[in-house]
Amino acid sequence: MASSRSPENRPLAGLSAAELVAEAATNRPALKRIAAAIDTGDPSIKSDIVDHARSIGIDLPADAETWPAKRILRRAMGREAVARQRSNPIARDEPFQCWHCRSDVAPGGSRVRDHCPHCLRSLHVDVVPGDRAAECGGDMHPIGLNRSHGDDTIVYQCVRCGTTHQVVVHADDSQRALRAIINLPPM
Repeated sequence: MASSRSPENRPLAGLSAAELVAEAATNRPALKRIAAAIDTGDPSIKSDIVDHARSIGIDLPADAETWPAKRILRRAMGREAVARQRSNPIARDEPFQCWHCRSDVAPGGSRVRDHCPHCLRSLHVDVVPGDRAAECGGDMHPIGLNRSHGDDTIVYQCVRCGTTHQVVVHADDSQRALRAIINLPPM
């Protein structure tokens, strides 16, 4: 006996393609449930959803109706690109020259090097440490020290956009510069 939540007990008849897409967009279980019902049900529903997606400006290839319903729904919701986006970016740990003190800075090794170990300055280039996805590029100044998840962290503030974030202190960071952070005047 099928449960009351199974696809076969959730009739799709009577719902427009736009309503199916909207309901599938509410949450992941809804997307899976509706996709399963479409895949096992009337193939004309896929055709209706493909037509709906095209009518709202989503580019779909000619063979889209042969795709699994989950993929069609994601495209119709405009989420396929988001679903394919990497959520754990590949960290880039590259050598650089400090914009502030002009020191040559080596990669951080096991931790991404995102600040100068001599003057502790940085550039606003990361959203997630190492992703180089921030478009701001402003100067990041150390404004404080903190302890987060058992690690000592440097609190930075971007002088261009005002964003603040924390980065982990590296073992080779200048102790003198770390002590000086405590005595910095507010920005």
